[in-house]
Amino acid sequence: MSELFELLIGEGIEEDEEELGWQERALCAQTDPESFFPEKGGSTREAKKVCLACEVRSECLEYALNNDERFGIWGGLSERERRRLKKSAV
Repeated sequence: MSELFELLIGEGIEEDEEELGWQERALCAQTDPESFFPEKGGSTREAKKVCLACEVRSECLEYALNNDERFGIWGGLSERERRRLKKSAV
């Protein structure tokens, strides 16, 4: 029974790693994280510029929408832009 339990736990971990593997390829992981979480009224230009060149932009945006991320730039969109996108999809 413990082998089955270990097997099931191991599969769950692998699925989580595969699901979030895009984060390792994200360009934001290689840049200053503060630009992705600007102060209120601060510029989002630099973060969005990084997102435009990122190969996992769509995965990032999907993650933010599915997890209701309320702060920061995700997939090239601000929280306000993501909120608008969600409203228009409904």
